[in-house]
Amino acid sequence: MTAPDPAAPADRPAAVPLGKRIRRLATQLGPSRLAATILFLCLAVLIARLGWQLPLARDAERALYDARATAMAPHVGQDKRIVMITYNDETLFNTGIRSPLDRTLLARALANIDQMGAKAIGIDIGFDSPRPDDALLQAQLRAMRTPTWLAYVEQASNPDTIFYEQQKFLQSFIADVTTAKTRPTSVLFHTDDDGVIRNWPARPAGLPPLMANALAPVDPAHADYRGAIRFLLPARADAGQEEPVFANIPIDAFALPMDADMRAGFADLIKGRYVLIGGDIIDVDRFNTPLSRFPDAVTGRNETMIGLEVHAHMLAQQLDRAWFDPIPGPALWVLAVLVVAAGSLTSLIDLRARWVALAFLGQMAFFVAFPFWMQGRGVDTTTLPAFGWAVGWLFGYAAVGTAARTIGSRQRAFAQSALGKYLPADVAAQIMRDPDQLSLHGERRNIYCVFTDLEGFTKLSHAVTPETVARLLNEYLDRLSDIVLDHGGTIDKFVGDAIVAFWGAPISRPDDGERAAAAAVAMYQAGEAFRVDMAEGVPPLGMTRVGLHVGDAIVGNFGGEGRIQYTALGDSMNTASRLESANKSLNTGVLISAEAAEHAGRDDLVPMGRVTLRGRARPVDVFTPRPDLTGEQRARIAAMVAAHEAGEKSAYVTGATAAQTEYAQDAAIMFLVKRLNETERGESYVLS
Repeated sequence: MTAPDPAAPADRPAAVPLGKRIRRLATQLGPSRLAATILFLCLAVLIARLGWQLPLARDAERALYDARATAMAPHVGQDKRIVMITYNDETLFNTGIRSPLDRTLLARALANIDQMGAKAIGIDIGFDSPRPDDALLQAQLRAMRTPTWLAYVEQASNPDTIFYEQQKFLQSFIADVTTAKTRPTSVLFHTDDDGVIRNWPARPAGLPPLMANALAPVDPAHADYRGAIRFLLPARADAGQEEPVFANIPIDAFALPMDADMRAGFADLIKGRYVLIGGDIIDVDRFNTPLSRFPDAVTGRNETMIGLEVHAHMLAQQLDRAWFDPIPGPALWVLAVLVVAAGSLTSLIDLRARWVALAFLGQMAFFVAFPFWMQGRGVDTTTLPAFGWAVGWLFGYAAVGTAARTIGSRQRAFAQSALGKYLPADVAAQIMRDPDQLSLHGERRNIYCVFTDLEGFTKLSHAVTPETVARLLNEYLDRLSDIVLDHGGTIDKFVGDAIVAFWGAPISRPDDGERAAAAAVAMYQAGEAFRVDMAEGVPPLGMTRVGLHVGDAIVGNFGGEGRIQYTALGDSMNTASRLESANKSLNTGVLISAEAAEHAGRDDLVPMGRVTLRGRARPVDVFTPRPDLTGEQRARIAAMVAAHEAGEKSAYVTGATAAQTEYAQDAAIMFLVKRLNETERGESYVLS
């Protein structure tokens, strides 16, 4: 016989279901470790939810928010609804007045702007200290026909901006100019403790309406909106041809003496627009915004924003009704739990490394992209703890992963003690991963059973020394055991010189039948090689006989808690044993039942007729591997046996006569013909 092709490498063992891994982890950790793990998971959830409230994490959350707000900020053309008219450093140089700002200049500008058809005027200049020209400005403010709003701040809500005497003067000034058209407005900003404006401010009861709310109607549902400010970016900033979002015109241009024609020319810049008047002075009234964190695309600097422009962005947001939707608190808690659960479950993933890496990278991409996506969809992410999610995920991963590792040694010890050395390497690896597959109770499985026996070994053991017997037996069993394990089989037991093995448990494969048949042939060949290798110095050894059958058996650990053995019990095991014994009567080395032959995947099998095995009532059709015969020879023998079974006497006689001539020296074939001659159609030959 020729040696079979080595079995193909086995596929990676099936992954352990995630639910089973979680249940096993919870039951095997023990109360103290389980409590510690739950405590760390609770801590992870708190971090994942409260990232904006935790030191250090808060700074990271703000940086991530600023990145989102900048990256997802709308790029727009110049907003024609709003115009800024400003005192700049050149204006201060020309007037020679720096603080308080030149009020004569403002009065002249207001006189002209009032006749140009503006929708409303907002003045972000604090009149908190006297100037000689106050009377001129006050007269103009009382004469305004355009709705005009004057900046008001108070010490209670803005102590760093104004002191008591200034507030008193401001109140007096505004009281003197208040009319149906001229009224105060709050210019209060909300600045985070890192000095950045991100959100709309509160509206304290004692303050007049916020400038954006005062200038334009606001829907009642958002009259007290406290969410994020939507900052805008110029549409062509990236191309280096930036047109500012809001036009910024020096106030000097409107303070000139104007006749009707000149005023009409300037009216195109004002008519129908909201006019914001304030300062655009270096190092004065400048604020950091989320846009300040990253260099400007044109200037390359981290640009600050004047307060007047912040008001403009807020007004544009209100006009567009572009309110950000808040994330409900319960939703943030749910997301925190899901994030920590994702980290915990990732530590238990039992897949190939590339799939684990893909799952990890996918989650990291989600943590990065999802907040940006929400920001772009109009969700207020100033409360979304993106950094907290990442840390919470890591804590969850570490907590559960550590817990899993604490029981890893216990699992390995269990698997090692239960497996011994009777399982193939890939099966043992799977059992190490999932010890539950090594059933601690009996279960019915369809298995391929192999029995072997070394002819004449008992007689040999009486003819040589015990040391020689031990050496020969160990060498023989090592060779055959390696074949079983190399072909993915499970060694059931050793009975003297006999080996009992099976395929299909504790783990079954689609090609178990092919593996078992290949192993059966290889064990026979190894026995023949052993006879040659050990011929010197010992009496002659007989052949190794092998039987293979497939059928149901009860497989599991038997023997009690103190001493157990993983074995198989059932009729299929007995049938395989009888097939091994039948080799002696049939003059064969390997006998395979028809049921096993159907899944053997071999083309060198020759039918050896139907026999009734010793001690069995049910006949068995048997086959033997004959790679030494040609395919044509095997086909003729198969046709002869088929003709006998079909009752085609003439065809059978022709085939049997030819076989007796061709195989006169082949004891197995000659005995096959003899048995067929002694039985009728469909009958089996009873082996004694």
